[in-house]
Amino acid sequence: MADARGLHCPNCGAAANPDAGRCPYCKARLATLSCPSCFALLFDGCAYCPHCGAARSRQESVDVAATCPGCSEDLRKVDVGKTSLLECASCDGAWIDAKAFEALCADGEAQAVVLHRYADRGEVTRTAVKYRRCVRCGKMMNRVNFGRLSGTIVDVCRGHGTYLDAGELHQIVTFIRGGGMERARQRQLDELKTEQQRLQALETRARAREAMQSPSSGWDDHSFLHFLTQLDVGTKG
Repeated sequence: MADARGLHCPNCGAAANPDAGRCPYCKARLATLSCPSCFALLFDGCAYCPHCGAARSRQESVDVAATCPGCSEDLRKVDVGKTSLLECASCDGAWIDAKAFEALCADGEAQAVVLHRYADRGEVTRTAVKYRRCVRCGKMMNRVNFGRLSGTIVDVCRGHGTYLDAGELHQIVTFIRGGGMERARQRQLDELKTEQQRLQALETRARAREAMQSPSSGWDDHSFLHFLTQLDVGTKG
């Protein structure tokens, strides 16, 4: 990873820290991204990586006929590596279509390219719960904790895409590359196993009750209570 102290503003050439978000001298926007070749940190305005010379992997297009779900400003199409998204220059929110978001979550190279894109904005803060409308269909989106464990709450329209506030894309990629999806899958498996055990215990109790109620069973209340107690002990073990 590149040393942030060696980065310079692509607009005026002054030394600048990417965490500042803006150049302290000319106030140019200093959004950062990763080199698609060596993954070193470089400023968005750089045409080539200063470390390996590779062309930057970010191309901006004209504004599209869509508004930002976060602040209602116009969105612009941006290609970051192989990932296409719609970005808001006002609030730094981003819309990613469903297929592109799924591909990003599964592609380690794509994750590396976008890892630092929104890191300069720091942690995401929301003062109040606010539901947003889908860029494609206009319906209210669902708020989802990405991966169920990440703690990053994103706005999702099933089948259309995901809206992320400034900083959330970085948080999600960091979560994925830190093994978050594997932990989420393991937790889901554990929950399914626990539920299966619970259902099996309920089925066993139901069968035992039916047997006790049979005239030829020979069960009494004391025997049935003892059986249930032993069953609970075996289930917990």
